[in-house]
Amino acid sequence: MKFIHLGDVHLGVKPDASYPWSEERKQEVWDSFRNIINICNEDNIDLLLISGDFFHKQPLVRELKEANYIFSKLKETKVVIIAGNHDYISPRSNYIKFEWCDKVHMLINEHMDSVYFEEINTEIYGFSYHQREIKEPLLDNIKIYHEDRINILLAHAGGPTNIPFDLNYLESKGFDYIALGHIHKPEILGHRIAYAGSIEPTDKTDIGRRGFIIGEIKKDKEIQEESHVEFYLKGHSYRQYINIDIQVNDSMTNGQMHDLTKEILAKHKKTDIFIITLSGYKDPDIKFDIKTIYTFANVIEVIDLTRANYDFNQLFKENQDNIIGSYISRVEDHREDENIKTKALYYGIEALLNAKE
Repeated sequence: MKFIHLGDVHLGVKPDASYPWSEERKQEVWDSFRNIINICNEDNIDLLLISGDFFHKQPLVRELKEANYIFSKLKETKVVIIAGNHDYISPRSNYIKFEWCDKVHMLINEHMDSVYFEEINTEIYGFSYHQREIKEPLLDNIKIYHEDRINILLAHAGGPTNIPFDLNYLESKGFDYIALGHIHKPEILGHRIAYAGSIEPTDKTDIGRRGFIIGEIKKDKEIQEESHVEFYLKGHSYRQYINIDIQVNDSMTNGQMHDLTKEILAKHKKTDIFIITLSGYKDPDIKFDIKTIYTFANVIEVIDLTRANYDFNQLFKENQDNIIGSYISRVEDHREDENIKTKALYYGIEALLNAKE
């Protein structure tokens, strides 16, 4: 039985709302989902698992209809969905009365439920969120009823407010595969359990490539033996958020820093989105123009951790009769760890010199 496991799709999300690429990113999330459907058809996938947060918020009827139309293009693949903490089943949720195409099966109950597909001898267990948070460990009492079937658990879980669970205990329950959602970072937790992560990164904390899990489970119904499971993470996202660290030195001008930044950015895809961190010691007379860096590429944040390379001995000599000299003297005389004293000197002198300006 061949399967694809999707984590948090978040249809309807508009990443980086105030940035020029935001509208494109919203469309790319839908396009990425469409691509998954094409892959299901091309690779003869038997089962598509979506482990919660299919939508970014309570879905509109038109959004459900659009997603359903995309699902209707599936040739043989069966789909099983649960709702997560973002698209939970509220009393007025459009999920409740919506009729999916015959390929789609939503485990809409708030208590453990299952659906069985005889043609692939596979039973999928799961339940949907009916509120934003679930602090109870609801996976603790789960039980498999038919050992001769391929048994899969679909769950949106992890963390104190979203169905906390014990990994070893959950693995001991005997599922052939446990398809987890809620955590956006893809991670294989064990031989039969994984977070697929989000198919597209949705904000700057989603560092790195995103995608889905594809795998296969082999189990002989007549022979009571452990199933054979193989799966792996497949990169799929249109873009990724990338951290870039730029080291400066005290011989570097503003223009040199800009040129170095452009040179490093040129090594990456133009469509990717960047978080740039500047660090190191700079010439006290040089001021870096941070705002201009945002124009070099899809830069969402610039973090300036640089420090002016002050000569504290020279500063003290030049300012013995004022507050700057007094501050340096007091810090130097203080009985503190050298690292703490150094930080105090840099931050304090920076503030005093800026105040003079």
